[in-house]
Formats: sequence, structure tokens, C-alpha cells
Amino acid sequence: MLTSDDIRQRKRDGRKISSLTAYDYPMGRLLDESGLDLILVGDSLGMVVLGHPDTTFVTMEDMVHHTRAVARGVQRALLVADLPARSYLTPGAALANARRLVDAGAGAVKLEGGTGMRPQMEAITNAGIPLMGHIGMLPQSVREEGGYKVKGRSEAEARALLQDGLAVQEAGAFAVVLEIVAPETAHRITQALEIPTVGIASGADCDGQILVTYDLIGLFPWFQPKFVTPKAQIASAIRDAVAGYIEETRRGGPAA
Repeated sequence: MLTSDDIRQRKRDGRKISSLTAYDYPMGRLLDESGLDLILVGDSLGMVVLGHPDTTFVTMEDMVHHTRAVARGVQRALLVADLPARSYLTPGAALANARRLVDAGAGAVKLEGGTGMRPQMEAITNAGIPLMGHIGMLPQSVREEGGYKVKGRSEAEARALLQDGLAVQEAGAFAVVLEIVAPETAHRITQALEIPTVGIASGADCDGQILVTYDLIGLFPWFQPKFVTPKAQIASAIRDAVAGYIEETRRGGPAA
């Protein structure tokens, strides 16, 4: 199984990091068998699995439950689990909840924030738990932010994001997600950091990329991010299969 050190080495070797999200056993197993480097049990499950309007509704119980399910299917990739909103308000809470996710099968945990979260990040890394950072657009703060907005467009924002990235690195994280960061700023941060950057809607110059799998395969047709081009249309395939089954059943055809 890949480790956080293996992911960090990808940057030194100039190898791009591939990562996607999973929320259950079959998806975790399928993604792992496909050869991904990193699989994230993301709190995006709040929207694409649980039907909430944003990630702030996700609980620790949700994350532990889904991490256990995904872990049963992952044998090779590094499995990272999100610490959900309000689960790391203090360093003590951050460490206690990080341990819960590791006990559920995660090989690393992820939390959102930069300089302001350094004590929480250090509590986790000092305990020997691999940590992935997350800066730029912070979905757990979407209500305060008033929506999903591009970060790092101005020079002041770019400098602040760079400081956030450095804080994540200095706190001992092995990598950092850059979400919806202006591509030129993402490039600047990637060049400045020794740890890998993993981008989502942040341009091609990051050390790797991550997407919500349901967006990639067209499994959540009610909302499609502008920055994603689906590689499949699974929702349509499901609808077609069910429609065929209904028609066959109504005709008195053979049982499935």
C-alpha cells in the first residue's frame, strides 16, 4: 500500500499524482484496482451521497462509517479521510478525531485551513498521523464565503495563500490540496513548496489533480461543476437500465 512518503516522493520524481473520491466499498475497490495513487473519503459525500446542500452537515459519525466501508476495498492506494466541519476546532479535538479516522482504516487525514490551523495540524503530525492540507476555496466555509469563488486572483490573496501553503508544509503535512485557486497562483505555490500540491480547478501546473468521482463519471446529474468534463454518463446508463427493467417486468418477462 502506498504511504504518505510515497506521495511526497512523487513530486521529487516529477510524477503527477492521480486522486479521486470514494464513499463506499465498491467504488473504493474499483478506484483502487484502476491504479490511483490516492483515494479520498471526502466530506463531499454530504452532497453527492447524503443529499445535503453543502459539506457542513457531515458529521464525524458519517466520516467514520464511510471510511470503514471504503477501507474494505482499498489495498494499494493511500486512503485519506476528511475531518468534517467543526471536528477540529481545537488541537485536542483535531487529534482525537484524526485517530478515529485512522482506526476506521484511513492512512492519512485531511483538514481545511492554513496559518490559522497550524496548532491543529501540528497536533496531528506530532502524533505521527500523516496529514494532508487544504487551502484556497474551503468548502466547509462556503456559507461564510457566500459561495464557491476563485482564490488568489490579487497579489495580496496570492501572498496570503502562499503563506498558508508554507504553514501547512511547516506543520508537517505531506501534501496540500489547492481548491479553485487562480492557475498562476497555484503555479507559484507549487514552485515554492517542497510538498506536492494537488489541484482541483486550479490549473494544470499542480503536482497532481483530484476530482469528485461522481462528477467525473456523471453519477450526480443534478449538478455539474463547470470545470469538469465527465468521462462517462453513469446516471443515464442507470436510468436506461431501470427503464428497460420496468418495461420487461410490465410485459411479464423473465425475472432479472
